[in-house]
Amino acid sequence: MENFFIAASASSPEVDFRFDEHRLSLKGESYPENAAAFWGGIIAALRDYLGPHTSGTAITVNVALAYFNSSSTKMLFTLFDALNEKAKSGTPVILNWYHDEEDDTIFEFGQELCEDFSDLTFNDHAVKG
Repeated sequence: MENFFIAASASSPEVDFRFDEHRLSLKGESYPENAAAFWGGIIAALRDYLGPHTSGTAITVNVALAYFNSSSTKMLFTLFDALNEKAKSGTPVILNWYHDEEDDTIFEFGQELCEDFSDLTFNDHAVKG
């Protein structure tokens, strides 16, 4: 399966899914004009990858989003739900959640993810701003 990359823009994050390394990264800010259109292809590529390509192989997900709007939040929940389902089936999924140590909003969203998607191995990383 081919890797998946989208360069960051002013309103959308860098998406670097290195499927061959089982490493997925999201970095930047997410407030695209049409979140469903932006995230739709990303989620479709992820679901394709999570099929037969990941049987038992640990997946590392690195997320460093400084800001995301409510439309992106819904899409992120869909993405994390797909990863959580894979984790439930026995594939280890490690979620590394990076946030500015002073940003309570992003920190609290990470805590919510930890509670809502309990099959993911969640690692919180506070980063000095």
